[in-house]
Amino acid sequence: MTDPVVPLRQLVLKVHSRCDLACRHCYVYEHADASWSAKPRVISEETVTRTARRLAEHAEAHRLASVQVILHGGEPLLAGLPRLRHICEQLTAALRGIAAPDLRIHTNGLQLTPRHLDLFDEYDVRVGVSLDGDRVANDRFRLHRDGRSSHDQVLAAIALLNERRRLFAGLLCTVDVRNDPVQVFDALAELTPPRIDFLLPHATWHTPPYRPPGSATPYADWLLAVHARWSERGAPMPVRLFDSVVSTLGGGPSHTEAMGLDAADVVVVETDGSYEQADSLKTAYDGAPATGQDVVHHSFDDVSRHPGMAARQQGLAGLCAECRACPVVRSCGGGLFAHRYRADGTGFDNPSVHCADLKELVEQLALRTGADATRPVEGFDALADGTDDGTAVRALARRRESVTLALLKNLAELPDTTGPSWETAWQRALDERTLAGVLAHPYTRPWILGCLDGTASPDHLAALVAPRPPARRLRCGGLDIALDDHDPHRDCFGAPVHPGLTPDEVTRWEQVLGKSWELIDRALPATAAAMAAVVTTVTPLTAPPRTAGAGPAALGARLDDEPAEVAAQLAHCFRLGVLDALLDECELYDEEDPRTGALLAGTYAGAATDALLGTRRAGPLWRELTGAPALTPLGRRFADGIGRTL
Repeated sequence: MTDPVVPLRQLVLKVHSRCDLACRHCYVYEHADASWSAKPRVISEETVTRTARRLAEHAEAHRLASVQVILHGGEPLLAGLPRLRHICEQLTAALRGIAAPDLRIHTNGLQLTPRHLDLFDEYDVRVGVSLDGDRVANDRFRLHRDGRSSHDQVLAAIALLNERRRLFAGLLCTVDVRNDPVQVFDALAELTPPRIDFLLPHATWHTPPYRPPGSATPYADWLLAVHARWSERGAPMPVRLFDSVVSTLGGGPSHTEAMGLDAADVVVVETDGSYEQADSLKTAYDGAPATGQDVVHHSFDDVSRHPGMAARQQGLAGLCAECRACPVVRSCGGGLFAHRYRADGTGFDNPSVHCADLKELVEQLALRTGADATRPVEGFDALADGTDDGTAVRALARRRESVTLALLKNLAELPDTTGPSWETAWQRALDERTLAGVLAHPYTRPWILGCLDGTASPDHLAALVAPRPPARRLRCGGLDIALDDHDPHRDCFGAPVHPGLTPDEVTRWEQVLGKSWELIDRALPATAAAMAAVVTTVTPLTAPPRTAGAGPAALGARLDDEPAEVAAQLAHCFRLGVLDALLDECELYDEEDPRTGALLAGTYAGAATDALLGTRRAGPLWRELTGAPALTPLGRRFADGIGRTL
């Protein structure tokens, strides 16, 4: 039986193997691998067609909602407009009705013209440009062969893209610690890119990166100076590296192969049709990226099973012992695979050559942002034992909005978020007051997650930023809430939502909710205070809630003639919502063990239910939970807190 295939969702398509610059830090031409010299200059039409068919059959077999194709080089614009048009046509035609094509091109910008942008507009191709900062920084390495500066030509290309904003994907900047970090960031920010990627220079233990004397972590220091400046200026655009660290610290995905433990899902097709592994491997040794496979004789499934590809798909198990024992491993992920190489027989079974910098960067960003999954958040113990008076859950809700903002920025990168209607709504969402309302809406996050997994439409952003009619509000005790039976993304409670209340049902809800609140306030006064601090919405269901995907701000419940039953549902759902938000930031258990997750949720929410109904169901669950080997030390501390309430 063959191992399951990891679907490949990103294709780097080499359309031209030569370049019109002579960048001295280029891993393609200046590092260990020299295979470029034997490759055809331009990809043939036949190879393009075969590649498109292979990609489409892979997307269809694995039911991929979208696939990303990055046109690359060399310098891809050297392929010429006719060949670029053929590439776009073939990819679009092959994927039609199978998967949404997310087409990108990564260029130095020198050849970019309005005619290129007309073509890219036609096929929704988004353009990323390499620029290392101001003229001094950029001209350190990015020069013509005769030594001339490329800076003015790149700025001209970016000016064209700023006239066609929807095509502008962002800027890629290779970190050079000899350049001033603040000047570099300010120069890039002045160009108003939609996103910036800062890339650590490609290096290995055999060929280490430049390190100035006197600093143990110069690359972390440089990036942290950029982060400080970026924060000082109000984080005017997403920075992928910072977003990745914050996301992985909170237990989320990394969105980049350079960080985190997500399985690598990228493959390269060279101009001769050969499959290669990640381009960065060219920095390791001559022939390192080769697979010995090609689009004529092999499928994408075949290359996904290649041992070199599989080595980058093993997550934590694929790292060396030193990395597996590191406290920041789930954020760092061992760094980029190529950067682990040693020419001493150990190969890639090592920490990254940037290890010290990555550890310092992750730890410092954790302290600055509070997004550290290995440390307790503010009020952790009070959340665990139910004694929080609202202070801790209010802070948790604020931090959850930060995670939601990061998810929203990730959504803006999807291929479906490039049309005029999205752009209009997105620009409105960037208004500070409007954005605050979007992030505070309890069903914004379920909508974003639905978009990211292909079950919701990004077009809903227009409704979120538009003026909304007054919600039906109920006031009872310490709660002033919206009774929401209309939001299209309220279905996040693991139970069917009520299709719409009649006036009589609204009256019953008001009556029962008031009595239920009195019961919660009497039996669980601290929980009542915490609920009053953050709950904004109750959504009617037709069955009791089993999950709380909207976090603690929105509760779901089925109307019942017994107020105690409704009170138990509300408290149960609130606890599930608190736990859902807490798991954004704290690693309480190994998420590969769903049984432990179910025990944790059942025990934590069940403790509140028992207090209201006089039952004792949480105790046996807690005893099983405390013996679960998948609990982390922080998870055991949380379980101990629950135990204090039983």
